Amino acid sequence: MILKTALLFIATALAEIVGCFLPYLWLRKNGPAWLLLPAAASLALFVWLLTLHPAASGRVYAAYGGVYVATALAWLRFVDGVALSTRDWTGAAIALCGMAVIVSGWGRSG
Repeated sequence: MILKTALLFIATALAEIVGCFLPYLWLRKNGPAWLLLPAAASLALFVWLLTLHPAASGRVYAAYGGVYVATALAWLRFVDGVALSTRDWTGAAIALCGMAVIVSGWGRSG
């Protein structure tokens, strides 16, 4: 279940990033307007993927934030080609540790 949840978090983050990146290309990089169509589809996919997560939405969003940070930095590195600093990697690790703490409390009260 942990692997399934992790993969679902990553897919959710990628859908959100693509949904925001394509309009950025259109607005800032003079991309074609048709990029808005897959952007809208990607954001709709993002919302649908959020409904598949196995916990109450507030905890899902909080835990998802850690995965989003790490995925966004990976996007920056591998898609945008920007070298990441040690602080970037450290921040991603801290965010993922926070996500792990939240996820470890799923199903427990108090």
